[in-house]
Amino acid sequence: MNIVVGVTGGIAAYKAVHLVRLLIKDGHEVTVIPTEDALRFVGLPTWEAISRHPVTTSVHDDVAKVRHVALGQAAELVIVAPATANTIAKMAAGLADDLLGTTLLATTAPVAIAPAMHTEMWLHPATQANIDTLRERGVAILGPAEGELTGGDSGPGRMLESEQIAERALALIAERDLDGLRVVVSAGGTREPLDPVRFLGNRSSGRQGTALALAAADRGAEVVLVAAHVDGAVLADAVRHPLVRIEHTGTAAELGDAMRRAAEDAAVIVMAAAVADYRPAEVADAKLTKESGPLESIELVQNEDIVAGLAARRHPGQIVVAFAAESPQDADEMLARARRKRERKRVDLLVVNEVGWDRGFESATNAVQVIGESGAVLSRASGSKRAIADDIWDVISAHLG
Repeated sequence: MNIVVGVTGGIAAYKAVHLVRLLIKDGHEVTVIPTEDALRFVGLPTWEAISRHPVTTSVHDDVAKVRHVALGQAAELVIVAPATANTIAKMAAGLADDLLGTTLLATTAPVAIAPAMHTEMWLHPATQANIDTLRERGVAILGPAEGELTGGDSGPGRMLESEQIAERALALIAERDLDGLRVVVSAGGTREPLDPVRFLGNRSSGRQGTALALAAADRGAEVVLVAAHVDGAVLADAVRHPLVRIEHTGTAAELGDAMRRAAEDAAVIVMAAAVADYRPAEVADAKLTKESGPLESIELVQNEDIVAGLAARRHPGQIVVAFAAESPQDADEMLARARRKRERKRVDLLVVNEVGWDRGFESATNAVQVIGESGAVLSRASGSKRAIADDIWDVISAHLG
């Protein structure tokens, strides 16, 4: 694929070197277009060496080939990383006073930008208005992340890591094999209250479920994301995605109700949330204290099996996908548990992954196996949760076909 990477004048320009390298290693042809200010952070020889193409900032070079528009016309994807507040403003205004500006105006390819600036600049009304303008024009806004910034302060404005930018930008040109399909995905972990302060819960961050929702939306599906206690930073991209609608829930009962409503007109149901198996039999109206007496035991009652109920009530052609988080002694035991669980719940597909203190929950990566109706392993995938989400949708898409 022919990709243009625009690099603008921010300290995060050094990260773009790794981004270009990732794209080239993935087999893409990459042309780098830096701004003059960008070359003050990373020099021209670095960009030429890493991209294996001549690099210039000027519209006056290679005039015979009309390079100032030819690059944009030939591009299949354009990524601007980092995108400074100044560049975002110029893009919103349609300015084209350098090679990157003319390329952005000349291209009809998908455009993604990865903003990077200090928090005050990102939150300024002018920047937010420019971002809204670009989003309305179809530009994908990747980030920014929240974290430590240059100068020691912290907040929203940090450029996403190169792997995240590459993953999300390439998703813009992925096959839209789910176009128009209605999908419901659950994410996060339910909480069962013991009193107004305490609850029984789990460590699920909701990253895998949110990645599944975004992957489906990027492939054209209309998605309802039923989120149970998912942090706002995890949901940030889903909130901005035009094909994702988020419903927030708390307990297993609330999540079950939301899933049943959303499932009525859905073609695919993906139950990725970690749902509490049990809840306290009684919930105190006030905080339990030592003065009210020792709490020697908590009586628990079993919650309904939401995904089994959805599978039992599914309409013809509807696909139900369950998740199973296991802590087995070995790989054979994990597969055996997964096969029994898929059979017991009567779902079409079951995605199983190993969880522990340092894997599965609260991790940026995952490793899964997808079990089909015959008990066969249809797919094995490991890596980022977005990469795994795409792999799972590949299996679901084949199942739909």
